Amino acid sequence: QVQLVEAGGGLVQPGGSLRLSCAASGNIFSINSMGWYRQAPGKQRELVAAIISGGSTNYAEGVKGRFTISRDNAKNTVNLQMNSLKPEDTAVYYCNADVKTTVLVRRVFWGQGTQVTVSS
Repeated sequence: QVQLVEAGGGLVQPGGSLRLSCAASGNIFSINSMGWYRQAPGKQRELVAAIISGGSTNYAEGVKGRFTISRDNAKNTVNLQMNSLKPEDTAVYYCNADVKTTVLVRRVFWGQGTQVTVSS
């Protein structure tokens, strides 16, 4: 199995910053992509940002220019730097990893989620 452990959520005022981190551990042969999703109350889970092993990134339109995703392939970690936060960024943020546990077996794993609240 593979475990994803997230850290860094919390309460921040509008315009503030937070940094989320996620570490993957366990039965990992290789990791294709890692990313962050979020789910606000009453809404569907949505992609925030993702990064593949080669470094290419993908961002949701609403976070472009404010959020930056980065990854350390050697440590199997992914970070999300969130700047200029807005109340609409309030959600539970989930780490996601597309993992090969063997050369033939590939699965998607999720972290437990970390709450981000943007409020004055």
